[in-house]
Amino acid sequence: MAMRVTGSKSLYIQVLIAIVIGALLGYFYPSLGQDMQPLGDGFIRLVRMVVAPIIFITVVVGIARLADAAEVGRIGLKAIIYFEILTTLAMLIGLGVGLLIEPGNGMAVGPLDAKSVQRYINAPHQSVSEFLLAIIPNTVFESFAKGDILPVLLIAVLFGVALAKMGEKGATLVRVIDEAGAAFFGIISLIMRVAPLGAFGAMAFTIGRYGIGALAHLGLLILCFYITCALFVLIILGIVMRLTGLRIIPLLRYLKEEFFLVLGTSSSETALPTLMEKLEKMGCPRPLVGLTVPLGYAFNLDGTSLYFTLAIAFISQALHIHLSAADYLLICGVLLLTSKGAATVTGGGFITLAATLATLHGKIPVESIVLVFGIDRFMSECRAITNLFGNAVATIFVAHWEGSLDRTAARAALYGRRAPEIESPA
Repeated sequence: MAMRVTGSKSLYIQVLIAIVIGALLGYFYPSLGQDMQPLGDGFIRLVRMVVAPIIFITVVVGIARLADAAEVGRIGLKAIIYFEILTTLAMLIGLGVGLLIEPGNGMAVGPLDAKSVQRYINAPHQSVSEFLLAIIPNTVFESFAKGDILPVLLIAVLFGVALAKMGEKGATLVRVIDEAGAAFFGIISLIMRVAPLGAFGAMAFTIGRYGIGALAHLGLLILCFYITCALFVLIILGIVMRLTGLRIIPLLRYLKEEFFLVLGTSSSETALPTLMEKLEKMGCPRPLVGLTVPLGYAFNLDGTSLYFTLAIAFISQALHIHLSAADYLLICGVLLLTSKGAATVTGGGFITLAATLATLHGKIPVESIVLVFGIDRFMSECRAITNLFGNAVATIFVAHWEGSLDRTAARAALYGRRAPEIESPA
């Protein structure tokens, strides 16, 4: 399948302009800005419509052309190991920043009105076992109908392995699926033409609905989170990139269209198809990209992990509640499990926060999550962007770990003709 990166060089400029116009409209005309919500929601639904087929096709074709099916399991295991290490590190960094800066100290908190978050408090949290069982769909078509990434990935892996075992008999079907994939990426190219419209609608609604006032009210927490995420990407992910023989800044430039797309829509899913396309273009094997990126969207949420511990530290400080080192260790341990169970659930962030606070045996009232409810929409943009870059770096690193990263293609994609020679430490 001929892979072609969707979006022109001017796409990110168009999206950026649309974001600015949307923000101005939402600020000066809040009611009209809120009316723009269907534009953002419609664009996100357009992208989600093709995510499941693209993942299925990419994984099936990649695995069917592998001679060694055991390679699939090895790649998946390495990806999970990397995810757990990086998300744990993100949690510790978020906690460290929260304890060092103390953004919640001095905040005057009145009586907690938990009506706006009651549905998250009362929502049954999905256990780890329930989360793992949910990966297995009741029928093959159910996962495609719902657009659930992990069940689609499971079906794709099984189907790809089955086709690989068929040898020449399955080659014809693989070619048909490959051509279908080219058509789906053509659909993505068409959808990306309305990306500025989607970003405009989403940003106009966000500013019109929640207002700039929420930013000023909890400005220190927002500032801490944005700066910490930026440093996490530049330093921690930068170190990981250096281990592969590449650099983080060229990668950020390479993914600028995806950055602005996620910034405008507050959803990292909108960038998933083009992210997979670009990672393959820069030398990551197709089956590895097809496995690692979808897995990362459920298990490698660096920005979300960082936010959880920072938010809990903020809440405890705002309520003047002292938590011991053992309490914080318990929080990190619980989050390692609960964050996976709620990764793909709507409102999963608040459900996870509520479930985690409940394990502290009443030290912090669960309804206190209302303190960060008003600014969550603004925080979600930074979480999604950090998750985007985290999954891009994860895929590159796993490809390097596998010894299958084409550095010549990577440098050509990242630097063009002026690619500097960087020796790999491996």
